[in-house]
Amino acid sequence: MEAKKAAGLSLLGAQMRRSALEMVYRATSGHLGGSMSLCEILAVLYFDKMRVDPTNPGDPDRDRFVLSKGHCTPALYSALAMRGFFPMETLSTFRDIDGHLSGHAEMHHVPGVDMSTGSLGQGISAAVGMALAGQVDKKAYRVYAALGDGELEEGQVWEAAMAAGNYHLDNLCVFVDNNNIQIDGTLEEIMSPNPIDQKFAAFGWNVERCDGHNVSEIAAALERAEAAKGKPTVIIAKTVKGKGVSFMENDKEWHGNDPNTEQYEKAAAELDALVAAAEKEAERYE
Repeated sequence: MEAKKAAGLSLLGAQMRRSALEMVYRATSGHLGGSMSLCEILAVLYFDKMRVDPTNPGDPDRDRFVLSKGHCTPALYSALAMRGFFPMETLSTFRDIDGHLSGHAEMHHVPGVDMSTGSLGQGISAAVGMALAGQVDKKAYRVYAALGDGELEEGQVWEAAMAAGNYHLDNLCVFVDNNNIQIDGTLEEIMSPNPIDQKFAAFGWNVERCDGHNVSEIAAALERAEAAKGKPTVIIAKTVKGKGVSFMENDKEWHGNDPNTEQYEKAAAELDALVAAAEKEAERYE
């Protein structure tokens, strides 16, 4: 990926992270840790890779994205608003009883959301169904999904993985957001799904890896996924839960907590500095 594009995508990821913080603080509720580990992946998908049209979100030929880790809407809704599916001002209604931006992904009232998700393990099955439908209908669209690594403890994930391999769904690409922390602790402390790569490979998947915060590595892994024929692809993206905020990083307490005013101000200052640095880097190529 050329440096100019990479700088622009990195800036979008930083802005997405800052937006997610604002949403959760305003709502006094939400999931920041796993949202912040997903931002660069969403930036590459929505601003570089996926064929989507914000003016026609229901286009039957569009690429699709399923947030299987459906609680990480602060990142997804931010990405959709930044991409133009709805006004940025709408993000202020996050988790508001009078709004539609619920805490888990909602497809009926939120433009750009392709599947309502929340019960972990179920989103990947929906993505498999979409990919299978595309294969049967001989459509060119691709289906992308994001799984949490703790979510891999759900048995339904592996039923879906088996089906995807069985039907050779090479139009399906799944990210595993491998931040190694779930709500109660590390994967090893709870129920380790490792080795993740060998499990997917055993079900007939092409396996790729990347640094989930490096937009160039993410884009390259996606290109390899498109080139893999006859197999679905899983991209195991190594990430940091709570990425960008010093006291949130790698801390399970920030899986679902909202910051108090003091914590918000400290987090906002750190993320503002990261956005400013990313803007400066992007300006080098203007």
